[in-house]
Amino acid sequence: MPAAARTYWLTTPCRIRRKDQSLLIERVDGAPVHIPITDVRDIVCCDTADINTAVISLLNQHRINVHFLSHYGDYAGSLLTSDTSTSGQTVLAQARLTDDPAASLVIARAIVTGAAANVRRVIDRRLLARPLEVLEASVAEATTREQLMSAEGNFRRAAWAVLDTRLPDWLQLHGRSRRPPANAGNALISYVNGIVYARVLSALRLTPLHTGLSFLHSTMERQRHSLVLDLAEVFKPLFAERLLLRLAGRGQLKPAHFDIDVNQAMLSEPGRKLVVQTVRDELAVTIQHRTLNRAVAYDELPYLEALQLTRTCLEGTPYKPFRIWW
Repeated sequence: MPAAARTYWLTTPCRIRRKDQSLLIERVDGAPVHIPITDVRDIVCCDTADINTAVISLLNQHRINVHFLSHYGDYAGSLLTSDTSTSGQTVLAQARLTDDPAASLVIARAIVTGAAANVRRVIDRRLLARPLEVLEASVAEATTREQLMSAEGNFRRAAWAVLDTRLPDWLQLHGRSRRPPANAGNALISYVNGIVYARVLSALRLTPLHTGLSFLHSTMERQRHSLVLDLAEVFKPLFAERLLLRLAGRGQLKPAHFDIDVNQAMLSEPGRKLVVQTVRDELAVTIQHRTLNRAVAYDELPYLEALQLTRTCLEGTPYKPFRIWW
């Protein structure tokens, strides 16, 4: 995974222009920011952005993707460069695996149980021990993706109920709601999940895998990259629920960080800046990887997960999803 370049986060409305071999970020409330194109790995736009064809041409030359989050923080789409990492051999192997109901179900089961284990690790190991056991039993008996998704949904509802007991009243979820989020807690989780989706998409684009061939989510999903949805499941708890608990526990989140209306809520501009900075700091955190025996940043974990899935497709090695071990 490229280490020299870095991700740029645009949290306010801006216009992106090209100046020779550099990007010029023009903002209403500040001086233009000059960025050498070689310093950019990808860009995440958390507010409206104006881009012209000259910029698109430069981005494509350097294989730089731009991800956009919607008004409510959901993933809105991406400006993706030409796909040069995809390998025909890998895609064929991936297609054969996803088309094999038995083999595909094994990987889907691993994704569901791995994601649930991470949720339990983040929220409450004791109170979610029994719901996780129920999930694992249901997953073992499941014979279709729909049954797996149903079992996951039951576990998630139990987890959100436990999560509410650890949050102040005004941040409690009262069940998951999306597009738009119904309250402040849901708004923050949706926003961070959108960022996680964009990070996983960037990681997958560096591998030979095809983002439209998945194991858990339907491959008929036309507006989203279904394989990204699969892999994002195991990483959402590491960032969304975990950071919600941390920010709430430290008293860093205030009502002013949200714009709340009847049955809908979103992060305000100060709220977006706080959450984006918190996620950026978290992505830079390093841990000692148990297999590689070296320091690995959180930002590299989705890429390593994608590489593991690539080996599963090509070599048939069992897929073991990422689990929080620290």
